[in-house]
Amino acid sequence: MNLPAPTLEHLCDVAVTIDAPVEVGQTAMGMRRMIPITGGTVTGPQMQGRIVPGGADFQLIVGDGTQAHLDARYVLELQDGSRVFVQNTALRVASAEDSAKIRRGEPVDPARVYFRCQPKFEATHPQWAWLAEHQFIGVGLRLPDAVHLSFYKVC
Repeated sequence: MNLPAPTLEHLCDVAVTIDAPVEVGQTAMGMRRMIPITGGTVTGPQMQGRIVPGGADFQLIVGDGTQAHLDARYVLELQDGSRVFVQNTALRVASAEDSAKIRRGEPVDPARVYFRCQPKFEATHPQWAWLAEHQFIGVGLRLPDAVHLSFYKVC
């Protein structure tokens, strides 16, 4: 059976501002880091608002430093006052040289970095309940002081 391929519908773009990494250190699993989330904006066809300061991106760096497994957790405050909890897991892969630049906070050409994510949403208001009833994927860009993400609903 050949089912139709899913399509994507743009949900929003998120510009996350971040603070300096907190280096946890080398563990048996890999290098652990925590990146504080200080705020940001949400813009797009279906969601607009801001990122509430206080979240964090917990990172596990493996593969000789070339793979970053990311687990970001933060809260969106939408224009209507609703709050939405986001847990966004991601995989970022780059060469050893580019990965080292990213960890040092230096710019890297986005075309040289694979950065894909799977955000999950928990809404407090019934009008946003549909967020928990769909799958989402996204693409990311790591800048020295921010992370830009575009989220898409899988239809």
